[in-house]
Amino acid sequence: MLNYLASTTETVTSSLSINNETFALCTLVSLLLGIAISFTFSFKQKKSKGFILALTILPMIVQVVIMMVNGNVGTGVAVMGAFSLVRFRSVPGNAKDICGIFLAMAVGLATGTDQLVLASIFTAVVCAVALCYTFSPLGSTRDSMKVLGITIPESLDYSEVFDDIFEKYTTHSELTSSKTTGMGSLYKLTYEITLKDPAKEKAMIDELRTRNGNLEISCSKKTEDPEQL
Repeated sequence: MLNYLASTTETVTSSLSINNETFALCTLVSLLLGIAISFTFSFKQKKSKGFILALTILPMIVQVVIMMVNGNVGTGVAVMGAFSLVRFRSVPGNAKDICGIFLAMAVGLATGTDQLVLASIFTAVVCAVALCYTFSPLGSTRDSMKVLGITIPESLDYSEVFDDIFEKYTTHSELTSSKTTGMGSLYKLTYEITLKDPAKEKAMIDELRTRNGNLEISCSKKTEDPEQL
């Protein structure tokens, strides 16, 4: 059995022999595809330099790991054990960020096995689809949502007190939370709203101020929870 495994390993290793020219070409393709992936998944997005750099060099890193293993069972087990000791700690990302990371890893796997044409075609198709969805209006309603915070006195019944104002200025309004503050003398209400006309935000806030006794009102852009995809 051991002799069979040894002979199989030698056969696979010899079939996957990598020379300097192949390594240089695979690395160059990995770098170019990584640049394309980082551009696609940061286009019209506010991404950190660290995330863009990670998408750029991740295909090269995975490619080198695959070439180091190169069909050798012992090396593969050693590399797997080394990577299992690493704890990947970072800020949780959204669904698009995770897709970009998986794409970069898949490209590294493809280039590491000298499948350069497959890696290029796959990257082009996925990046084209991602760019199409970036320009499409799908999901734009959620992106235009805002979080409205209103403070009211405890004597004011908030169940329907702002309905007419929301109907006038918003296409969607939903009360998401309510809590007491100021030793129970005030309520803080949180709404998710979508404005009909963003230019009329101040007019809406002015009408809300006359209804809540000129207490604190805040209106901010809805931030996506990174733990919810």
